[in-house]
Amino acid sequence: MKDKTYTFTSESVTEGHPDKVSDQISDGILDEILKYDAEEGLPPYRLSEGEPRGSRVACETFVSTGLVLVGGEITTRAYIDMKQLVRDIVRDIGYTDPSLGFEHKSLCVLNGINEQSPDIAMGVDTGGAGDQGLMIGYACEETPELMPIPIALAHKLSLQLARVRKSGTLGFLKPDGKSQVTVNYVDGKPSSLAAVVVAAQHDESATDSETGSISDDAREAIIKETVNPVIPEELITPDTRFYVNPTGRFVVGGPQSDTGMTGRKIIVDTYGGMAGHGGGAFSGKDPTKVDRSATYAARHIAKNIVASGVASRCTIHISYAIGVREPLNVMVHTDGTSEIPDTELEKIIISGEIFDLTPSGIIGMLDLWRPIYRDTAAYGHFGRDIFPWEKTDKASLIRDMAGKLGA
Repeated sequence: MKDKTYTFTSESVTEGHPDKVSDQISDGILDEILKYDAEEGLPPYRLSEGEPRGSRVACETFVSTGLVLVGGEITTRAYIDMKQLVRDIVRDIGYTDPSLGFEHKSLCVLNGINEQSPDIAMGVDTGGAGDQGLMIGYACEETPELMPIPIALAHKLSLQLARVRKSGTLGFLKPDGKSQVTVNYVDGKPSSLAAVVVAAQHDESATDSETGSISDDAREAIIKETVNPVIPEELITPDTRFYVNPTGRFVVGGPQSDTGMTGRKIIVDTYGGMAGHGGGAFSGKDPTKVDRSATYAARHIAKNIVASGVASRCTIHISYAIGVREPLNVMVHTDGTSEIPDTELEKIIISGEIFDLTPSGIIGMLDLWRPIYRDTAAYGHFGRDIFPWEKTDKASLIRDMAGKLGA
């Protein structure tokens, strides 16, 4: 698409969106279990026959009005007070008002957890992949964090909505919300913004008493406090359209207005649709599940390739078979932006000199066997420097090896 003129749209959602509430509960449970493993010194895999190893977690959550249902497969030595943990997470998100139909103290929390199948464990405990599948990573030069600009701006808008709500700057805001950004591209590069959409849950105090819609003052305050601090002025033109609560009213929101489920926002979690997705969700899965860990590794590789200057855009595909250590396939696609052929970049990746793409190698390389996952469950798994897969510590090594291959 680099020689075309087109528009591209990506969306994000706030931490109070029902699907994101579910993701945060699933990852909050995972983190509590990994805290126990860290304290007990339990490694992710069995080091020898009969030795204890770390937990296996595949946790999914469903939320609706006044209800949280936690299910999935967990094998662990840890004891988790599931009900209290769920209520604490819901409180932290901001659902503390009974009028919202979803309030931390009054929730009905149902536990439907089972243990992991031993048929899976026998292949995973020895270091094999926790499932089959395709994992995809992407990076490009559109932003300093090497993310596509539509999803990067959409996440920043959603995060800003949460900030001004929690700080009390816009006290009429409630936890649910969405954002959407449409970017005009010229010759494959971001040129201007076509449209910006913010949907912010609000209470009745922000409505016009005559129309019942959000008041002009509240709408202007949302633009001033959330849009203006985030959207770069140089991307705004007279043709840029701004929409705040386009239906006019967003009082009923959160799980009261829509059910939420873990893993139902995977495009929001990744690249906003600019790059593909292998199909597997992330939240609630421990890093022996390559759906999660190998996708993080693929992003790490793609970002380091772009950071090295070898290519300005990069997509990485990695595939696995359950119980098998080595990936079945590694593919690189740079859309014609690489200094060396994509096949040469593939050789660099699979050589093992820079990246270890076995499940255990990924866990060690990115230090994934620790409680870092609740922070991933809202505002994107990629593009934030707080996560180890966002480091560009391998860029110089890639640059050196590419230089030798291109010489």
